[in-house]
Amino acid sequence: MSRREVLVQLDDDLVTRLDLLASERGTNRSALLRRGAIAVLDAADMRRADVELQAAYRRIPQDPDVVQAATRLAAATMPEW
Repeated sequence: MSRREVLVQLDDDLVTRLDLLASERGTNRSALLRRGAIAVLDAADMRRADVELQAAYRRIPQDPDVVQAATRLAAATMPEW
């Protein structure tokens, strides 16, 4: 995958903390920031999916009989700890 260099302005304390963490993890600041950006985007995707799922249940509520059957099935198949 190709990469593009982008300018990001960070204060000195943040740069120092990122460099320290990158060093502890055996990586570099750029890799750490890429991982952070992916984490932020993944979290936004998960939040969006959650909002859509909640909206779907508001439009078409779950059938109580299905919930009850699933609860019974889960109880019957749950492993003994």
